[in-house]
Amino acid sequence: MAKKPKLLADLFHDTLKDVYFAEKKIFATLPKMAKAAQDKGLKAAFLKHQKETAGQIKRLESVFKIFGKRPTAKKCEAIIGITNEGAEIMSGYKGMPALDAGLAAAAQAVEHYEISRYGTLATWAKELGMPDAVQLLTATLQEEKATDVALSALAKSVVNVEAEADM
Repeated sequence: MAKKPKLLADLFHDTLKDVYFAEKKIFATLPKMAKAAQDKGLKAAFLKHQKETAGQIKRLESVFKIFGKRPTAKKCEAIIGITNEGAEIMSGYKGMPALDAGLAAAAQAVEHYEISRYGTLATWAKELGMPDAVQLLTATLQEEKATDVALSALAKSVVNVEAEADM
């Protein structure tokens, strides 16, 4: 018996489940990063993004509904790897001048992953004829890009400078 061909809708659904898992993992990880951060601005950025992430999870749940599926997470090895790297930085650089630079870099790795996924999902949603899903996914994409820009600015102006201070 021939396998049913997998189409763009199947790939969209699988990727949506992957990102749903990723956002929930990120939501649980951000308070740990905020607690580990030494710089008040970086702590605040992590906590702000945790609040945004809660909204992003709700948007994803709405996208599932638009797509006619119930929200389901599929283990995302990519985000597990990225968050594990962040955990290594938290333990290996605890109390060190370079800790915050490492945390900011780890957070940006997460943002870049998310920017890639949300850009792809928004494009696919458009191709699949789901304008409401496009709007929701694009809103999250813009938040992720803004977070990346904010982290870059914080890194350049504060945390990277502090990481070099003991040279």
